[in-house]
Amino acid sequence: MTARPATAPFRPSPAHLGLIAVTFLMWGGFFLIIPLVTVHFVGGLGWAAASVGLVLGVRQLTQQGLTVFGGAWADRVGPKPLILAGCLIRTLGFAGMAFSDTFAELLAASVLAGVGGGLFDAPKSAAITAVTAPEHRARMFSLIGVAGNLGMVTGPLIGAALAGIGFRTAALASAAVYVLSAALLALTLPHVRPARTAGGGLAGLWTAARDRRFRRFTLVLIGYFLLSTQINVAVTLKAIALAGPGATGPLYGLSAGLAVLLQYPLLRLVERRVRTRVALVAAVLTVGLSLGLMGLAVTFGQLLACVALYSLGTMLVYPTQQTLTARLAPPGATGSYFGFSAISLGVGGALGNVVGGTLVDAGESLGLPLLPWLSLMTVGLVTALGLRWALREVPGREAAEGMGA
Repeated sequence: MTARPATAPFRPSPAHLGLIAVTFLMWGGFFLIIPLVTVHFVGGLGWAAASVGLVLGVRQLTQQGLTVFGGAWADRVGPKPLILAGCLIRTLGFAGMAFSDTFAELLAASVLAGVGGGLFDAPKSAAITAVTAPEHRARMFSLIGVAGNLGMVTGPLIGAALAGIGFRTAALASAAVYVLSAALLALTLPHVRPARTAGGGLAGLWTAARDRRFRRFTLVLIGYFLLSTQINVAVTLKAIALAGPGATGPLYGLSAGLAVLLQYPLLRLVERRVRTRVALVAAVLTVGLSLGLMGLAVTFGQLLACVALYSLGTMLVYPTQQTLTARLAPPGATGSYFGFSAISLGVGGALGNVVGGTLVDAGESLGLPLLPWLSLMTVGLVTALGLRWALREVPGREAAEGMGA
C-alpha cells in the first residue's frame, strides 16, 4: 500500500503523560498483589485453592460486569470523577485484603477491588479518547499498552521483594499505588464534560447494543479474547511440560518485554502503510497462526519463538481495537461504547480459561496433542474472517482514522 500523508506530530500533554504514568502504576499495583493472594492464602495459610480461585473469579466478574455501566456513567458525569472514585475504592479493596483473616472478609475486599476497576476501566479509555486528537489515538493507546505491560513486568518483581517482608505490607503498598494514581490524575486530567445528547448514560448502552455494525464487531472479538487468555492456560501448560515450572518466568518476561520494546515502534510502522481494520484482521490472524505453530514446537526455544510471534499480534490488537471503538462511537456515547466493548473481554476471557484447559485435557486423553492448537488456530482464522465481515460496512476513511486511510 502507498505511504500516507504526514500528520502533525504527536506532542503528549500533561493529561496524556498523567494517563500513561497512571496506567503503569495501576498495572504495577495490580500485579504486585494479585499473584501473592494465592501464595499467601493457599501456600501460607493453607486455604483451599478452590476458595481463593472463587474469590479471584468474583473480582473479575464484578469488574467486567460493572465496566459496561462504568462507561455509560462516564457519558453522564464525565470520566474523571469515576476514575478517581474507582482508584479510591480499589484502594479500600486492596487495603482490606491486607487485614482479611476469613473467607468472607477476603471476598468482600475482592468485590471492592472489582467495583473500583469497573468504575475506572472504560472511563479511562473514554478520557484518552477525549484528550487525544483522532489522528493520534492509535499511538496514544499504544503508549498506554506499553505502560501497562511495563507495569505487568515490574509489579510482580516488587511484589516478590515485599513478600519477604509480609503479605500485609505488599497489600498496603498496592493500595497506596492507587492513592498515588488518583492524586496524579486529579492534578493532570481535565474534567471533560460530556456532550449533552440523548445518547449518553444507559441510553448510550442501548445505542451501542442496537448499532448493528458495532455489535457485530464486539461479538466477533470474543474469539480473539478467547485466544489472548491462552498465554495463561494452554501456552503456560505447554511451557511447563517442555521446561518445568521455571518456564513461566521467561514466558511472561518475553511476552511483556516485547510489548514494552516493540509495541509503539511497530504500530508507527504499520500505521504508515496499513488501514486500521486491515491491521486488526492481520493481527488476529497472526495470533491464531502462532498458536497453531505452538503445537509443532518440541523444544522450549521453539515455543518461545512462537510466543514472540503471538506477542507481535496481540500488541497490535489493543490500539487498533480501541481506535476503532472510539471512531465508531457517536458523540456523547464514547464511554458507553467502551463499556459495551468490555463484553468481548469478559465473555472471551471466561470462555478462554474453560476452553483452553478442556482442549488440552481432550488432546491428552485422545492421544491427539495437536488437537488444542489446531482448534485454537481455527478459532483465530474464523475470528479474522469474522472481523473482516463485521467491518465491511465501515468506510475506509472512517475505519482508518487515527491510523490513516
